[in-house]
Amino acid sequence: MASITIDEAICKGCGLCVNACPKRVIALSEHRMNSKGYFVAEKVNPQNCIGCAFCAIMCPDCAITVEK
Repeated sequence: MASITIDEAICKGCGLCVNACPKRVIALSEHRMNSKGYFVAEKVNPQNCIGCAFCAIMCPDCAITVEK
């Protein structure tokens, strides 16, 4: 099963990964912020991940790693 890892320390909460994910695995947190004050991306439906890596490709800060 595929999975993603999000490096919250460098995530800027831009939401590009959220829009790119065809299975809605990622969402922007409404409660958790990183040390820079950004609401970070988080996994909300990790069981739906198909390993397409669209999220990682779209991330301008390379904060997402995909493992198959």
